[in-house]
Order: sequence, then C-alpha cells, then structure tokens
Amino acid sequence: MFPNIPKGTRDFSSIEISKRNYLVQTIRKQFELFGFDPIETSSIENISTLVGKYGEEGDSLIFKLLHSGNFLKNRILDFLKKIENNKNIDNIVKCFTEYMSNKALRYDLTVPFVRYVVMHQNEIVFPFKRYQIQPVWRADNPQKGRLREFYQCDADMISFSWSLWEEIELIQLCDEIFTQLNFPIIIYINHRDVLGGLVEIAGIENNLWKNFTTCLDKWNKIGRDLVKKEMLNKGISLKSFDKVALFFDMEENFYNKEKHLSVALQDSEKGKKGIRDLSFIYNNIKNISLQNTKLEWNLSLARGINYYTGTILEIVPFHNRSFISIGGGGRYDKLANLFGINNIYGVGISLGLDRIYLAMEEENLFQTIYNYPSKVLFINFGNEEVLYAYKIIKFFRKKGISTQLYPNTDKIGKQFRYANENNIPFVISIGKNEINKNKIKMKDMQKKTEKEYDHVNDVVNQLTKKFD
Repeated sequence: MFPNIPKGTRDFSSIEISKRNYLVQTIRKQFELFGFDPIETSSIENISTLVGKYGEEGDSLIFKLLHSGNFLKNRILDFLKKIENNKNIDNIVKCFTEYMSNKALRYDLTVPFVRYVVMHQNEIVFPFKRYQIQPVWRADNPQKGRLREFYQCDADMISFSWSLWEEIELIQLCDEIFTQLNFPIIIYINHRDVLGGLVEIAGIENNLWKNFTTCLDKWNKIGRDLVKKEMLNKGISLKSFDKVALFFDMEENFYNKEKHLSVALQDSEKGKKGIRDLSFIYNNIKNISLQNTKLEWNLSLARGINYYTGTILEIVPFHNRSFISIGGGGRYDKLANLFGINNIYGVGISLGLDRIYLAMEEENLFQTIYNYPSKVLFINFGNEEVLYAYKIIKFFRKKGISTQLYPNTDKIGKQFRYANENNIPFVISIGKNEINKNKIKMKDMQKKTEKEYDHVNDVVNQLTKKFD
C-alpha cells in the first residue's frame, strides 16, 4: 500500500522549512525585543485542563488520547460492564470518553499558559511576559488554511494589575513583526463590553448571549441577511435585531462610530466602559503611530467570547481582507479563575504561523529570501585533494558559512548538477592545479562566473557580502 499521512497534517520540504524558519526567527526576534521570555508547555494536557474553556464547539474539536497498554484493556472491561444495559447513545459516548481517556493534545497555547502560571505562581515575577512558538492540534475538518496540526506564535502578559497599555504594546508588537515581514495588515479591534451594551439596549436575554455573538461574528463572512436568518432561528427577535443591526452596517471611522455608540449606550454602564477602553487605545496609538498596520474598529468582531473579557483583536492581510484571519487575541481577565486563582489579569496575541506562510505565498513575499540549505559545495577530486581542502571547509564552518563536501569522486559535471539542483549558490574546486598554484577557484552558479582567489579570507569576505 502506498504510504500516506493523516488528513490535516503535512510534511515540509527544505525550501518550505527555510521560509518557515525565516518567519519564526523574525517573530521570535520581535517577541524578545519587546521583553517577552520563552517558555514551552507539554503537548499533552489533562482533559480537565482543557474542557470547558473553549465553549461547546471548541470542546468537540479537542484531540483526546486513549489510555494504552494493560490499563486500556482493564478500562474496556469496566466500560462494557457499565453500559451493559444502557441504550442511550449520548450516555454511552460520555461514559466511553470518561473511561478511555483522561489526556488530550493541547488545543491552543493560552489555556496551557494560564495553567503554567497557576502552577508556578510562586516562582514567577509579575507582570509576567512570555512567548511560545509550538504546535497545537484540533480535530477540525481540513481545508485551505485550516489544519489539524499547526503552529501558533503567542505573546501574552499576565499580572495582578490591569492596564490598557498592554493592549497598545501588543498592537505595536504586531506592527513591528509585519513591518519586518514587509506584509501590511489590518488589526480589527472590538470590546466585549460594547457587545454587552448592545445586547442590553436590544433587550436580548442573557441566555441568548452566545447565540447572538456566534451569529454576529459571521457578519463580514456571510453577510447581513444570512446573519439575520441565523439569529432569528436561534431565538433573537426581529425587533432586537433591528435595534442593533444599523451599528454593524456602519462604515464610518472610529470617532464617528464612537459618537453614535456613545449616544446609543448612554444608559449602559457596561457599554460606556467598553467605549472608554477603545478610545484610550485609539487615542494613544494615534500619538505613537503605526508603520505597516491599520487599526480598525469592527463592531461585529465577536471571536473567543468564551474566555475574552474585554478587548478582542483579529489580524487579516491588508490587501486581502477576505482572507482567513492570520492572528487574533484579546483580554482574558477571568481565565485563571477556572484554575482557582482570582484577580489575575491576562491579555495576549496569537499568530498563526501556517496562515501567515500561506498569505505571504499568495502575495509572493518570499521572493527576496535566499533558500540555501548550503551556501558552498566543495568538489571531490580524490582523497589527497579533499584532505587539502578540509582545512578551508572547517574554516568556513567556523565562520558560520554552511558548507558541503561532495561525498565521492563522481564525474565533475554530476557534482555541479548536484549543486544546481540543490540550490547551492557557490562551488569551490581545489584540484592538483589549484594546490600547486595555492589558489581557490570559486564558481557563482547563478551568474555562471568563475574566479580564483589567493587567500581564504578573500573568499569569506565575498560570501559574507552575498549573504549579509
């Protein structure tokens, strides 16, 4: 049978890894320049850590891991006894899950991070700024930009005090990252309390809050009419919908939206607080300025409502707003409560490495990146010549120049083809003539030019100019 890999997972070629490494290095550098320290958390979490943090839809996408070995065998026997006379399929499934699994692959990096903070709270200096670049897993339906295994790049701040300057720092961080990538973005921003205020003035009952926000988040994706239809089907009255729909249709700038909403939400303390928070962020961002980012108030943005408590962020490519989001984040001031600690405030941003890669490929933004696994290939003329060349090879490697030696004495043309097919830009030939003349002959494979050098430092200088 021809081998394959599971749906929603991928292998990566050398060139793809080179591009991904470029993204990771760029993101990591900015994370560290902004004062975030790295941590890593386990790929496997207790199910109790994850379940109940993401809402029903998120919980259904958690990859659960079966028990193994003799323990599994015993659990299966217990399970069969338990369901012997049970005809209810939902109870059977619930029982199966409880008996067969108590561990899962992490769904995101935020919940494991909060779990880490709670476990290590006596060792951590607060405010605590951390970043993680690690894979996560979701039992999702694979499609373009939606995988079952993918990398997230998270930066979060958590502390015992609350400050909107943290949101401003995260927006500045994203702007710097995408400026370095030469990739213009839009950061959509909204606030849970503004949505809460709109729910209040629309007379929507508290038990319909999740139905309202789940439908609302699709406003820019499926349009007003389909959102209206979904809301009505989920119990939102036509009167309630009409009271707030006009705000989601508004295309005015931030200050005009602020003006209209301040009037509409004048009797909602919750709504007024949300507007104050957003105004603080906008006014200060305006004074600091952004380079390659547009900050835009998107009133229909309602992602992550299950644990976001304040600001909500979403990142999309500037030149392709219809593209799937490439990042998001927000404030989660109550997430630690679920682990037994109160009064911890958190806010963070999560960048989707795989989606950024896909978006940059579509915009041809990787063209200027040199995808050279090796920079130099030494031709193999025989044992004597290789021993002479090896002191130069070792010198190159000490200087940080990735260097290969062709492993055997194949025909010279075949060795040059190897360099060409593997995108190795320079080939060095040191045969008997070069040894006798004390020369180093180097060919530029792109320019098809060849030059002899007297000193190894001259070659190093030439290569350094090329790759710096």
